Amino acid sequence: MTANFGFWDYFIFIAYALLILGVGLWVSRDKKGHQKNAEDYFLASKSLPWWAIGASLIAANISAEQFIGMSGSGFASGLAIASYEWMAALTLLIVGKYFLPIFIEKGLYTIPEFVEKRYSTNLKTILAVFWIALYVFINLTTVLYLGALALETIMGVPMIYGVLGLALFAAAYSLYGGLSAVAWTDVIQVVFLILGGLVTTYLALDTVSGGNGFVAGLSRVYEEVPERFAMILDESNPEYKNLPGIAVLVGGMWVANLYYWGFNQYIIQRTLAAKSLKEAQKGILLAAFLKLLIPLIVVIPGITAYVMINDPEIMANLGDAGLKNLPSLEQADKAYPWLLQFLPTGLKGVAFAALAAAIVSSLASMLNSTSTIFTMDIYKQYINKNASDKSTVGMGRISAGVALIIAALLAPQLGNLDQAFQFIQEYTGIVSPGILAVFMLGLFWKKTTNKAAIIGALASIPIAMYFKVAPNGWSNSSVFVDVPFMHQMGYTVLLTMVVIIIASLIQHKGKDDEKGIDIKKGLFKTSPLFNIGAFAVMIILVLLYSVFWN
Repeated sequence: MTANFGFWDYFIFIAYALLILGVGLWVSRDKKGHQKNAEDYFLASKSLPWWAIGASLIAANISAEQFIGMSGSGFASGLAIASYEWMAALTLLIVGKYFLPIFIEKGLYTIPEFVEKRYSTNLKTILAVFWIALYVFINLTTVLYLGALALETIMGVPMIYGVLGLALFAAAYSLYGGLSAVAWTDVIQVVFLILGGLVTTYLALDTVSGGNGFVAGLSRVYEEVPERFAMILDESNPEYKNLPGIAVLVGGMWVANLYYWGFNQYIIQRTLAAKSLKEAQKGILLAAFLKLLIPLIVVIPGITAYVMINDPEIMANLGDAGLKNLPSLEQADKAYPWLLQFLPTGLKGVAFAALAAAIVSSLASMLNSTSTIFTMDIYKQYINKNASDKSTVGMGRISAGVALIIAALLAPQLGNLDQAFQFIQEYTGIVSPGILAVFMLGLFWKKTTNKAAIIGALASIPIAMYFKVAPNGWSNSSVFVDVPFMHQMGYTVLLTMVVIIIASLIQHKGKDDEKGIDIKKGLFKTSPLFNIGAFAVMIILVLLYSVFWN
């Protein structure tokens, strides 16, 4: 086996890059006599069909943090990390049925815009700043780092050049074309992403089985490490702190997923760009089915890599190349890039194109959403209230460029990360519970007031930091224990909601807020297709958890 790229690997990868750039620039072009306006740039002219929405949701979501970070977590802890994907399928159904009808009815461009309509401009600005900071300093930075890590591991490209190359690739079409370029290239990206991921999984399992195929390989992996196929971890497991048993199903995982899929700009923006509510819901349903498949291409390879490095016979067959960039429990994120080294010539190019598709599509999505929030909620609100379409689109491009430069400067500093996926979840979990509390009460409790929501949003950060810092700082005290971050998120969202409810009742003495949302009869009615599809997703989830419970 060879770990080097061959001619056909380079050919396939370059062809993929040219295809994405070509399609991105082609759909970005201005029609004759038409100046691109804010709806064109930020919402793709509200023209996306269901299949483009579903594909774009997955392409925006699946990035280096899944391919590399989640495979690393699979290497370290096993299939339990797949709960993020399988619970996301259920969360998508909730978002499609109960959140989207309200968002689309209000004709939103951004999630902070909903905050302004339901609460106030002040709270919108607070949350807009939260999101911009989160996207730039956590999401963009981590995706760039993990992508560059893959380039460094597989092709020997120095980290700094990998960061710059990925940043320029994502910027080449997304800054010019906006959401339209991002969404339509995502349709192509998701094909590469899934096919390339399946190829990697198949060949890794085929290697483990000694050439006897996928099923034999999966059977052997299960026989070798059955403990790594437990979905619900007990307290004796070293990874319990990251995936705390049954709380994964009934606790903080819901905070992470409801926030991410329901109130995260770079995800929900695709559904806001739909032709209609029904089209958006069909796209959500497609994404939910695809989510059931994702662990097969991002978690199973990590578990397979763990079996391979602990099998002397397999390692001997890999030769000296097998010792190059070897993953370990301390450097679990090397598992997926390590596997890619051993794919046959040609297929290595396909698999690497899949990884690049995941990275670049997510970078483009995050850039577009960062620029949307900054332009629509900061620039047009405070800097240039009468901005023309031309200056609005121009500012969108400039702000995306600045965000990318900041992230590119910070990315190389993340070199000491172990499981990057868990890092993202943990630090997003400081901000997300407060935002989720504000939105859930704003959507479904008419008595929630603006003042109470601001108090809750600001209070959520010290509450979250208390649970993150205090238990560790008082480890010798019987009062405090080391709290898993999923418990931290669950406790934070509940306490924040209590703060908001008490403040609202004190302010209005139990009366409805004047901006409270009237839930009209029939608002949450969904089509027979959505209902049947949702039922099928839930049946599959029950079967999966029944088989892999422990």
